[in-house]
Amino acid sequence: MNLASGIAVYFIVWWVCLFMVLPFGVKNAHEAGEVAEHGSEAGAPVRPMLLKKVIATTILSIVVYALILGQMTYGWISFEDIPFLGGMPH
Repeated sequence: MNLASGIAVYFIVWWVCLFMVLPFGVKNAHEAGEVAEHGSEAGAPVRPMLLKKVIATTILSIVVYALILGQMTYGWISFEDIPFLGGMPH
């Protein structure tokens, strides 16, 4: 994989991981026991903790990207290793 493809794959993996991490630990005003301000969305998070989520997303995406890169480089799992895909043409 060349550099541009690697960056593109990492970018996509990072965004997918971000959307997986975003809902963790989110509480709205009702769940946190607070009163929502007039004019704000009742379901809006009280403390979104975005910096922690960006750091967690980066760490998770590095691990997922390393697994993808390892699979592409070393071919750890082939079609023959997957029971229901064994007879598929290449």
